[in-house]
Amino acid sequence: MNAQLKIAGHGPELLGLESILIGSLPAALMTDEAPDRYTVEAVFTRKTDRDEVAAIQGGETRAHLSANGFPTVELHVADRRLEIANTNLEELRDGLAAVIADRLADISAGLQSERDLAAIRFQDASVREQRRAASVVALAESVSFARRPATAGSDDESRIEDWVEEGGAVRA
Repeated sequence: MNAQLKIAGHGPELLGLESILIGSLPAALMTDEAPDRYTVEAVFTRKTDRDEVAAIQGGETRAHLSANGFPTVELHVADRRLEIANTNLEELRDGLAAVIADRLADISAGLQSERDLAAIRFQDASVREQRRAASVVALAESVSFARRPATAGSDDESRIEDWVEEGGAVRA
């Protein structure tokens, strides 16, 4: 049996980001009124699944960003977009984008490894169950309800006589 688990919306490619949504950037960028920090939206390379979203928005990712020098940055998934809050384009260009890209690839690869391992375990359990069921059938088929042949010096009449002598019945 060759079973494969398919995860909706999940392909073999690692999750990544394609581009920044320019229209989502503050209109005042590169002016005197430009904010220092803002939210930048980037488009994923493919649809994320529930486990990826949980990992991206989870504590391990926040810790990873902090450990790499970006303690105020927050990530949030919205459809096929990643909202990168409390940052700016310069910070993304100067290293944050690479840190995020590495983290997304790590999340994607880690989840795929977990799914592959689960599929192997499921396959192994299925094979073990098929073998067990076949063994049960073979054992059940080995049971025979045929009478045993009479042994030498023993016949039905002598067995009946023994039974009668033990008080099993009264003979007329």
